[in-house]
Amino acid sequence: MEQNMFIRILNSEMELATGCTEPGAVALTAAEAGQALRKAGVDKAEEITVNASINIIKNAMSAGIPGTDYEGMDYAAAIGALGGDPVYLLEVMNHVPRETVEAAAALVKAGKVRVNVAQVPQKLYIEVIAKGGGHTGRAIVRDLHTNVVLVEQDGVATLDKRDTDTAAAGDSDVVTPEQIASFLTVRSIWDYCTKELDPMNDPIDIIRSAVKVNSVISDEGLSKEYGLAIGRNLDLNCRKGLMTRDLTTNSMIAAAAGADARMAGAPVSVVANSGSGNQGITATMPVVAAAHWLDIDEPTMLRAVTLSNLIAIRIKSKFGRLSNLCGATVAGTGAACGITYLLGGGYHEICCAIQNMVGNVTGMVCDGAKADCALKISTCVNAACQAAAMGTRGVRVQSTDGIVEENVERTLDNFAILSTHGTSDSVILDLMLNKEHAPDAE
Repeated sequence: MEQNMFIRILNSEMELATGCTEPGAVALTAAEAGQALRKAGVDKAEEITVNASINIIKNAMSAGIPGTDYEGMDYAAAIGALGGDPVYLLEVMNHVPRETVEAAAALVKAGKVRVNVAQVPQKLYIEVIAKGGGHTGRAIVRDLHTNVVLVEQDGVATLDKRDTDTAAAGDSDVVTPEQIASFLTVRSIWDYCTKELDPMNDPIDIIRSAVKVNSVISDEGLSKEYGLAIGRNLDLNCRKGLMTRDLTTNSMIAAAAGADARMAGAPVSVVANSGSGNQGITATMPVVAAAHWLDIDEPTMLRAVTLSNLIAIRIKSKFGRLSNLCGATVAGTGAACGITYLLGGGYHEICCAIQNMVGNVTGMVCDGAKADCALKISTCVNAACQAAAMGTRGVRVQSTDGIVEENVERTLDNFAILSTHGTSDSVILDLMLNKEHAPDAE
């Protein structure tokens, strides 16, 4: 039964997406609103209003739209409303004809798409209202990027799950953050990945997909000048002799190149982690690159990738889908654990790696999804490799320092508190003054 829960969590928290997740979620919401409008007999929306939470707007305003030269949530909303089919979820923009994309762009340029800040308590909230021909379609996505809680046609609800708990909504594939937080621990993840998982036979298809799909977008990022071309230029630096080609640099290249392509809107899918494609890339590609560098066999690599992604999922379950802190720090912590395992480390050593990551990159802020996410990812991957190398030797940031505690679970809880309560001096000092000194159970 417990093994099944690990698989359920992986399948719930890892999914295919194209482009930045937030514009994808906006396009999905708009597709629901546009479909409701079409069911009312209106072929095309004439005006669109998007009301979204601050975190959604922050992450969607500068992200590239896949397969186009456009960026921002107004274009995503227009594309979704005019031609999106909600069945494709976060890949909805992949299946919109080019002529419809251009019609959507014309709607934006005509000033017919408005974006407002929604005054709501949720960090992840998107409402799209599409109007045309005297009819209205309205849809709301809340809490999770694909969690459609309301669809209305001319004010009459055809779907209404606003008062339904996600866990009780009838979707057996969804595992809520609360369920994940109560089930996953660093120890249980370690035991599952190293003792119980049969990587070549167990149904971890989403992990195999993450390796394959995220490798493709990484290669795509190296193929041309996407965005700031962080991965491509790291590779160039190695070829020029300005940097050493080693495990760390190759891991940075693999992750940054994927993020370069994704944030520039390359029409290539990614397997996301906890609602973020960049986190999916960061939790997967450094581990894959390290495995290749070390000439690790496939079963061991799959264990390490699973370990990395589950650690990231465990942290995000308390961290929140969207945050004022950069998600690359979370996924980088997962990668540090996966790389530590590849280097021969055990449970104690991955705990050391986690403590090193939290002691290092915790305070990196999220200032929106954009091209320089790849730069932050390369920084976090560099830190992950350093944390893994230190952890493998049993070296760790001590519990006397900062928000790090003796027990790794408490350290991760402190990390989550900074995500949800902010990084003010008073919050940090409170964590420093109220540490527990119980050690990890070996």
